[in-house]
Amino acid sequence: MSKNLNILLVGGESAGIQTLKAVARTDHHLVAVMASPAKKAIVMTLWDTAKKLGYPVWPAELVKDPNFASKIRSEKIDLLLNIYSLFIIKDEVLNAPSLGSFNMHPGPLPRYAGFNPVSWALYNGENVHGVTLHKMVPKIDAGPIVYQSLFSLEETDSALTLTAKCVKEGILLILRLLEAASHGLQAIPLDSQDLTNREYFNAKVPQKGCVIWSLSAREVFNFVRACDFFPFQSPWGHPRTMKGNLEIAVAKASLTGCQADSLPGTVGQVGDSGIYVACHDEWLLVRKLLVDGQYLEAAAMLKPGDQLSDRL
Repeated sequence: MSKNLNILLVGGESAGIQTLKAVARTDHHLVAVMASPAKKAIVMTLWDTAKKLGYPVWPAELVKDPNFASKIRSEKIDLLLNIYSLFIIKDEVLNAPSLGSFNMHPGPLPRYAGFNPVSWALYNGENVHGVTLHKMVPKIDAGPIVYQSLFSLEETDSALTLTAKCVKEGILLILRLLEAASHGLQAIPLDSQDLTNREYFNAKVPQKGCVIWSLSAREVFNFVRACDFFPFQSPWGHPRTMKGNLEIAVAKASLTGCQADSLPGTVGQVGDSGIYVACHDEWLLVRKLLVDGQYLEAAAMLKPGDQLSDRL
């Protein structure tokens, strides 16, 4: 026999909003949404969305309250769902919901634990990525796996599009969890991770955030798209390079498959949608730059014969 669950949603913005709307369409009871009010929000925030839909909103600062675990128990919360939030949740809080606390992680565990797994997967040139729903334990991204969805990573994917895929698949996993949990704790599958295969990625930006033109065109391309959350802010920024004394960043680029016959970093011919820049092996089509906080078409900033450097 199934039961309706009492749920606490802890979330980041877009993924949290989409999960909120998905949970709201079920018969389960969303006790509250934990979020942070944005001071200068350009788009609708999770905080605003929850209030608009009529759900109680708890400020993120509550996680620091020593009585927060007791509040969760007093509200008879069955599940805590953590969706792309950066809140540090204490052990006693994780254990307070009757059925546990669960995290949607935008990467395949145990191989992509830690920060920015979407960007790291693109940077590493993976062909397959995934999203993992796991039970939360004190060690980050180390709890037993409930469900995992794997899917193809396309050459056209950017960090933004791959994040969207993770959210879409992850919400389906959340709904599967709710269905299982409604039948009791014993119905929730918990498969221990093989932590010998675990790789933990920190928040550090690779290559110190710089384009290295002497690498292959594919490696440069992978770094550019790993940073590409356009039009949203990237946690890695954009890969930076120098044109003389001017620092510029490469925001969008494409592979050409054309062998380069110039020194790496040399700006070549103007293409239909950008300008060619030589890498170690091939020309890369650079399409959009970020200069002094403004996005510009590359051909408006670069001209044939310019030399770009990775020395910042």
